[in-house]
Amino acid sequence: MGRIQKNDNFIDKTFTILADIILKVFPASLKEKQAFFYYRDGMSAQSEGEYAEALENYYEALQIEEDPADRGFILYNIGLIYANMGEYNKALEYYHQSIDVNPSLSQAFNNIAVIYQYQGAMASERNNYEVSKFFFEKAAKYWRQAVSMSPQSYVEAQNWLKITGRE
Repeated sequence: MGRIQKNDNFIDKTFTILADIILKVFPASLKEKQAFFYYRDGMSAQSEGEYAEALENYYEALQIEEDPADRGFILYNIGLIYANMGEYNKALEYYHQSIDVNPSLSQAFNNIAVIYQYQGAMASERNNYEVSKFFFEKAAKYWRQAVSMSPQSYVEAQNWLKITGRE
C-alpha cells in the first residue's frame, strides 16, 4: 500500500504528509487506518486522472470501511469517476448508494440532479419532450433537496429552479 504521488501539487503532498502524521498518532484501529490509506490513494489517483487505479483503491477501502459517513464519501467519489468517464447510469448508481449510507451528502444530490438535467437536455434536443420533462422533474427534485441541505450552495441550481418554475 502507499501510492507514489509523482504529480501531486504542494497542497496535495502537504495533505498526504499531514494525514500520515495524524494517522500515526490518532487512536484508530489498524482496519480504519488501512481504509483511510486506500481512500487517500484513491483520491490522489483520481486527481491525476488515473481512474482505474483510483477505483481499485476505492473498492479496497469499501471492503474495509465500516463507518457510514466515510463509506458515503467513498461511494460518492466512485460516482464522480464514472460521471467523468461519461458512464452516467453507473455514476447515478453510486451516487444513490452514497445517499443511502450517508444522507447528508448534499453534493451527491446535486450531482444526481446534474445528470438528470443533462439527460433532460439531451432528450429535448432529440424533440423527445415527454422524456425531457421526466428528467427535468427528477433533476428539480434532487436540486431542491441539495439546496434545502445547503442553502448557500448551488446558486446555478437555484437559478435553474426559479427560471423553470420548479422551485
